Amino acid sequence: MEKLNGLIDCHTHTLFSPDSDEPVENMIERAMSLGLSAYAITDHCECNHWYSMEYYKATDNGYDTWNYDKDFENSISCITKMKEKYGGAIELICGTELGQATYDLEVAEKIVSDPRLDFVIGSIHQLPDCDDFAFIKYENYDYQGILKLMEEYFTEIYKLCKWGKFDVLGHITYTLRYIEGEAGITVDMSQFEEIIRECFKEIISNGKGIEINTSGLRQKYGKPFPHRELLKTYKELGGEILSLGSDAHCKEDLGKGIYECAELARETGFKYITYFKNRKPIFLPL
Repeated sequence: MEKLNGLIDCHTHTLFSPDSDEPVENMIERAMSLGLSAYAITDHCECNHWYSMEYYKATDNGYDTWNYDKDFENSISCITKMKEKYGGAIELICGTELGQATYDLEVAEKIVSDPRLDFVIGSIHQLPDCDDFAFIKYENYDYQGILKLMEEYFTEIYKLCKWGKFDVLGHITYTLRYIEGEAGITVDMSQFEEIIRECFKEIISNGKGIEINTSGLRQKYGKPFPHRELLKTYKELGGEILSLGSDAHCKEDLGKGIYECAELARETGFKYITYFKNRKPIFLPL
């Protein structure tokens, strides 16, 4: 992979996420070797699985993962130590990917108030009383059922945007990774254009941003989240805060698609990319 000097990767995971086993230092060393100007570790923190399985009187979930309170503390403590160790060698950002914040606002408020955090991605990975979209069996749904899932998803995204205590909205079209990419079901997105516009308006009015999540480029979906047309809509509505993230869960994927999506940002009229320190945006020219 060519050097990514002047660029950023602000959505990555380590062994403190249930779907990764990559040591933190491996990721940091990889980020340094790529020449990234800023690098964020944003391990998963699912608000609706913050406590134990017994607390929720639940049986299982796709990752069979609960007690995110422990994962969060382990991740944030480790990254804080790594910031001291690596000093000025790289702009290391202590972040978290906050899942389903609006499903437990008390937990979410506790997390975002942690003074060690530089950066918070707001994401929705599942609907209430449903599994993560990664584990839904889409062959059990007809097309109208798929559209209903999409409608419910964007409704939850809108609620998250109204709450707005994150820094950037993560992979707004996350569902398409699985519905189109894995299940091969093409979705007519035109009927969701209005609610997506409303989501963008809320984000912009709250002084927040979105990410271009590059992971779809290396997956079956073949496009970033969001795709070009939605990125143009965000820009036309006045969106300026734009982060880039590979959503890498291993060092080999770190930085993948970042250059291509930086070019996409330029083509759609963006002049800056954004990372966060102490929850404040820092703009880098493209």
